Amino acid sequence: MSWPGTYRADRGGQTFRGIAPSPEIRRCGPILRAVTEPRRRSPEVTYHPSPVTRADRERLLGQRGVVVWLTGLSGSGKSTLAGLAARHLHERGRLAYVLDGDNLRHGLCGDLGFSPADRAENVRRLAEVAALLADVGAVTFVAAVSPYRRDRALARDRIGTERFVEVHVATPLDVCRARDPKGLYRRAEAGEIAGMTGIDAPYEPPEHPDLRLASDDDPPDALAVRIVAHLETRGFLSAP
Repeated sequence: MSWPGTYRADRGGQTFRGIAPSPEIRRCGPILRAVTEPRRRSPEVTYHPSPVTRADRERLLGQRGVVVWLTGLSGSGKSTLAGLAARHLHERGRLAYVLDGDNLRHGLCGDLGFSPADRAENVRRLAEVAALLADVGAVTFVAAVSPYRRDRALARDRIGTERFVEVHVATPLDVCRARDPKGLYRRAEAGEIAGMTGIDAPYEPPEHPDLRLASDDDPPDALAVRIVAHLETRGFLSAP
């Protein structure tokens, strides 16, 4: 990894602006690289299996752990649908949790920008956390643009195909631009931010999603009910 300087996140959260490196930062470059670059797994690290298995937890909860991955353009309704579906499950006494991509960029993914490499790392971290929550036995919703098919395929591989439900929130770009709840499309079109999916960065829609929904066709609550019904049909809401 090159280390030309340091970077500061733009307040809009869409770009990183370069800052000229100071002599102190140049001297600390090797240390900073050691901290920030991905490390190879140490051969001395041993995985410790838990005496309480996933099956044990699922029997206790009366449900199966699963990851529902909602992908789509900004403003398509991913977070809204994830939250509504989680609320429906909660009211039915089911354990559900939403991992919102924007929220995680305030903490776990706060060091990432929006380059293809950073987007890939963002999806990887989301998948790792989602896999842990599914292992607990929770119905875990991930709401993230996640624009690249390869990144989503790697997330599916990490979580496991049998516990991964891909939902394409296929709201058309013109509808998302008209909504523009965060003002990102307006800023991107004004040249204030770069790397905006659908404007100057690509979005690769899923070719074979488990569900394809469009929040411009039906009320959000009706679409959330469809997600819950899909989970029920596949047996995720009953004990293994």
